Amino acid sequence: MCRNIKTLYNFDPPATEDEIQAAALQFVRKLSGYNSPSKANEEAFHQAIDEVAQAARKLMDTLVTNAEPRNREVELERARARNAQRFGSN
Repeated sequence: MCRNIKTLYNFDPPATEDEIQAAALQFVRKLSGYNSPSKANEEAFHQAIDEVAQAARKLMDTLVTNAEPRNREVELERARARNAQRFGSN
């Protein structure tokens, strides 16, 4: 599950709220062991997602770097090349 969490900081354009929410969801799923919680745990599960997303947004808003923002398309191509080398191309 957590392998799907992508680096969101220092990209142009910046990470969207949906991307941060998706990363928070993956993180809470990993911690809880639930893909989707039972009715008894649903409120706590969703509250945790919101709190993790808020913390992630706060972190990203306060981090400082002198590095140039990374280009999403370039990073996507690099990932594809790594995957092709690792798993072979179809």
